Amino acid sequence: MTSPLSKLGLGTAQFGLDQPPGPRGRPREAEARDILSIAGRSGMGVLDVSRHGASADTLLRGALPQPNPFRITLTCIRPDRGPDAVETELRAQMLRLGVERVHAIVAPSATDLFTPHGPAMWDRLKSLKDQGLCRQIGVPVYASDDPVGVARRFKPDVVQAPASLLDQRLLIDGSLATLAEMGVEVHLRSIFLNGVLFLPPDRAPSHLKAAAGRISRARRLIAEGRSDPLQAALGFALTRPEASAVLVGVTSAAEMSAVVAAAMSPPPDLDWDEMALDDPEALNWAAA
Repeated sequence: MTSPLSKLGLGTAQFGLDQPPGPRGRPREAEARDILSIAGRSGMGVLDVSRHGASADTLLRGALPQPNPFRITLTCIRPDRGPDAVETELRAQMLRLGVERVHAIVAPSATDLFTPHGPAMWDRLKSLKDQGLCRQIGVPVYASDDPVGVARRFKPDVVQAPASLLDQRLLIDGSLATLAEMGVEVHLRSIFLNGVLFLPPDRAPSHLKAAAGRISRARRLIAEGRSDPLQAALGFALTRPEASAVLVGVTSAAEMSAVVAAAMSPPPDLDWDEMALDDPEALNWAAA
């Protein structure tokens, strides 16, 4: 049986490599090294590398296990500087990371594809794929982007989309199922909805006050099901048949270990439908 961890991917946005040492004074590179070591040993597949500064890329290179066990995804710069700049920066980042090729390159956003410079950027990404610099090209989407329409027009290999037990919009309307049927790899992101599920109701941001009752109900259902929010969030995402990968973000090795343990646990038997929020304003803010 395939391990659920092979479907789990890790984002580097929360590593804080371009920030000072953490509150305990631990070097960011050391923390990143431990996070990546745990992820690699556990069999996690995708590593979604965020756009850090040049020095952060160099630190990340030093933290990567060798040989590198991950399928690396990069995000290109916005297209307004032209396709040559897009390619130049991608090659420079790969050099800083110490890799000759990556698994996937994604556009900054679906919106960028529809700007005057978007088509030229996309054509360049297709060219880089043809040259063997990557195996896939893709695009991140929001629920408001018409993901199926974007996929039909641009034909990406992979789409990164927000979905969680609280934000089920793209599952309910069938968008993610349609993408999977089209042969597009669906990578779920924002599965923790910016940590909303982990916050006590009285600490929820003002944007979520209207949804606080529903969030409290979801937390109660999870507790009644003898589970916890982390296990429930991962169980929901990892069991979605539409998803080829599930991306998570952590800030420490301890959090990485907790995610691995929760992902390896049997998914809780919960009524997922009862947990979906129906407040677009709250969901759009939390999934950003």
